[in-house]
Amino acid sequence: MRLHHVRRGSGAPLVLLHGIGDSHRMWTNVMGRLARAHEVIAVDLPGFGGSRTLRDTEPTPAALADAVAAFMGGEPFHVAGNSLGGGVALELGRAGRARSVTAISPVGFARGWERRYLRMSLGMTRTVAPRIPRRALASPLVRRLVALQMSERPIPRAELGGAIDDLGLAPGWDAALDGLVSYDFEGAVDVPVTVAWGEHDRLLLPRQSARARTALPSAHHEWLRGCGHIPTWDDPERVARVILATTARARSDKPN
Repeated sequence: MRLHHVRRGSGAPLVLLHGIGDSHRMWTNVMGRLARAHEVIAVDLPGFGGSRTLRDTEPTPAALADAVAAFMGGEPFHVAGNSLGGGVALELGRAGRARSVTAISPVGFARGWERRYLRMSLGMTRTVAPRIPRRALASPLVRRLVALQMSERPIPRAELGGAIDDLGLAPGWDAALDGLVSYDFEGAVDVPVTVAWGEHDRLLLPRQSARARTALPSAHHEWLRGCGHIPTWDDPERVARVILATTARARSDKPN
């Protein structure tokens, strides 16, 4: 598994997990802020970015969580994830491998027609986005339309181009999509958990946050106002504050 490593803070490691079709680059605007308090490790999940696909294992959120845990060894760590990465983060918490969990618009709470919509919407993005001429990304309007599913604000041209590259070069897409769409989060997490949802999430619809509240009643739940599905593009400062507040709760819960 490939990683992007930021060694600045003196706190326990904080692992950052991206969504389907993304890579560690989705965390670029947040990593420096988090590194004030933690050793930050942003990974490319198996089958995405620079990481190879899993061998002989379907890349379900639980299997990806096992891969992250194996990568980290026995060292305890905090984890934050978005979308697919949010589901993986919850699985790490459920398995007792994380000190704290921040799940941002996590998979695992879609039901019925929402699953069909999720598959169709992601499939359309996977088909259309890599075919958009790069010169067209010079237009803020085009960038806004391309990223409408994921972001509330026009994404800078270079960042959006990188995200489209990641999407087009994701060998783990098809297998991970099956596991993502069918995944239901079940179980309890015994460490501090925050579930944060983008107010304008057009992929994992905000209505799913109510199911997350039911499934995780002891977690802290909050809205990311003005944010879409990938809030690291919309409000990186707010995302960093949410994550750091969660890791701080884990430290305050630690016995003296």
